[in-house]
This record gives sequence, structure tokens and C-alpha cells, in this order.
Amino acid sequence: MEYNSNFNPRLSDTEIFEILKEEKRTIGYYDLPFQDTTSIKKYAKTVKQKHIAIIGIGGSTLGTFAIYNFLIRSNNYDKKLHFFESTDPIDINSRIEKLDLNNTLFIIVSKSGTTIETISVFKYLYSKTKIDKSNCITITETDSKLNTFAKANEMKSFEIPKNVGGRFSVFSNVGLVPLAIIGVDIDELLLGCKDIYKEFFEQENLYKELMTKARFMSELKHKFNNNIVFSYASELEGFNKWYVQLWGESLGKIDNDNTNQGLTPIGLLGPVDQHSFLQLIVEGKRDKTVTFIKIKNFLDNSKIPDVKLKGLEELDYINNLKFSELINHQADATIKAVQDLKDIPCDTITIEKVDEYNLARLMFSYELLTSIVGRFLYINTYDQPGVEAGKIILKSKLKS
Repeated sequence: MEYNSNFNPRLSDTEIFEILKEEKRTIGYYDLPFQDTTSIKKYAKTVKQKHIAIIGIGGSTLGTFAIYNFLIRSNNYDKKLHFFESTDPIDINSRIEKLDLNNTLFIIVSKSGTTIETISVFKYLYSKTKIDKSNCITITETDSKLNTFAKANEMKSFEIPKNVGGRFSVFSNVGLVPLAIIGVDIDELLLGCKDIYKEFFEQENLYKELMTKARFMSELKHKFNNNIVFSYASELEGFNKWYVQLWGESLGKIDNDNTNQGLTPIGLLGPVDQHSFLQLIVEGKRDKTVTFIKIKNFLDNSKIPDVKLKGLEELDYINNLKFSELINHQADATIKAVQDLKDIPCDTITIEKVDEYNLARLMFSYELLTSIVGRFLYINTYDQPGVEAGKIILKSKLKS
């Protein structure tokens, strides 16, 4: 007699918690909040170039861009980050036009060191200007081909630990080195991560919040398969993109019983997407959860001016209202509209203000949530065989 089963006994929160504590022994992102940043900050002070070109893709750039995008409008950095992520030729050349090639530090980021997209773009940049140890560094694994290249050219190289996956690597050298160079307070980033780590592993309020959310999402995965992050701040556009990779690449897997699993991440921006996707949320199929993200303090007091417009007098009630207040009123109105329906699972996260500490708290909590959901789904959260298959096919095509 043969018997195949996809029955899985439900694990308790306590059992999952114990598994995560054991997981910390081998999965490296858990340790990143506690690293020593002395050497990073020391190097950052030596960089004189005003333009910092990051060449990478996916986990090598998305987290860094999320933090940069969040902070850039509220800070006067004297250096600028440029992200080369695509092999789109028009995009590449348009980005080069924004560089002063004689005043640029090139940072090649690749965990494996052989990422085709990254090396292709680097070769093109290499042909456009002189690149050597004076204006180029690498961030990679110590035994990668890229590190071999760096050594051969006497270039400085920063390590990506082998046990830190790309999409979990933003708080490693991948993100910390370029962010420190432009003046981001990387110690505040790590402090935010550290506080979230402690709140969870010391089983404070965050522990229950993340466990409850993860259990709900895993147990009702077939009904609520689409997980929306609805961010009410343009500064969170980069975070949304980072979340999509983290959630999709981590949780779209085949589980222990050879069953396809996965939850679909969707990133929306308010108030823009109130005028598009919100209609689908409110009156569409009930297959979505929604997490609203707000910012309490935008650190910007710009107001709608007290301007009288003939024919539009009925809108004078918005005069003298701060834009930061308006966007949060818009968020609150949307949140209440969704809550009043009572059949759309939703929650709200409020970020205290636009700074390193608070964004890091948000990002590290999402990394933890991803790990917990992965355990509930009985999958390997940290590999990406589906992506690797495509890479193998691409290399075969290019070599043929």
C-alpha cells in the first residue's frame, strides 16, 4: 500500500519560537544588529567622491534604495547614490548622464560575484571611464570571483557573510557601506533593528503581534492569498519594492510535502492608489489582507496656502492645513472605510518619524515576520531555486 499526505499538524507559537531561536545559529541576518561598524565608518570618511554608483540587482540594491529613498528628502547629504540595477540600455545611459565620471566611486555588489546583470553593467561602465582601486570597491563573499577580481586589482572589498541571503542583507555591508559613505547614521539603523530583535525574542508586545499575524496569514493562505502593503508616504516607495522581493522570493516555495506554497505581495502608495487599486480592495474579491503604513511626523510643516480661487470656494476648508495632516487624514479615512466593511483583514503600522531608527524597526520587523510565516508554511525561507533555474537557462542561452 502506498500513501501520500499533505496533512501537516499545526505548530504552536511556542514551538515556532523555539525553532526560530534555533534558526539563529545558522541564519546570519539575526546577528547583523549587533555588528561592529567601526571599520565601515572609518572607510566612509576617506571617500572624497560626490557620486556613489552602486552596481547590483535585487537584494544587492533594493534595501539600500529603500533606506535612501526614505531619508533623502529630509536630509542634506553632500553625496548622492546612483543605482545601476537594469540591463535596459536606455536606463543605463540615462543614469550615466547624471554622473560626473571623474568624481564617482563605483561599488560593485554581488553576493555570488558572478551575477550576469551586475557584471554586464560594470563592464559597460569600465569601458566608459578609468576604473581602478582609487575609485572602485566591491561588496561580495570572500571566495567569490568578484573578490578575486578585487584582489587582482588591489581594490578594497567588504564581505557579505555566506549565511546572510541577499534579500536579508540590507543591514550588512551591502547597505551599511554605501549608506555610511553619504552620511546616513548606520548606528541608528542597527539600533532600530536591535530594539525590534529584543522586543521579539524577549517576548514583549511585538512577539504577540508578529506571531498572530504570521499564523493568520499561513492558516488562511488559500482565502487571503494577496498581501497588500498600502504605504501613505512617497518616501516608502522603496520600502514597498523591497517588501515585494522579501515576501515573494522568500515565501513562494514548495513545502515539505511537495505542495506549492506562496503569498503574493502587493505594494501600494497612498493617496495615489486610492484612485485605482482601492476600488478593487473595497468591492473586489475577498482574497486580500491590507497593512496600512503611516508616518506620524514627516518633519515638514508645508501648508496648503490660504488662497481663494474663484469657483472653488467650497474647498476653502482645506486652507492652512498641513500637507502632513492631509495625507494622514486621507489614510485614516481609507482605513476606516476598509475596517467598516468588517470582512477585509487589515492592520495599521504608524512610523513615529522620518529617520534611520524608525525605518530600520519597520524593515527588521518585516524580516522577522517573513521568517515566522516561512516556518508556519513548512518551507525553506532562505533559498530561491525558482530564480536559480532561470539563471541557469539564461547562461545556457548566452553560451550557445
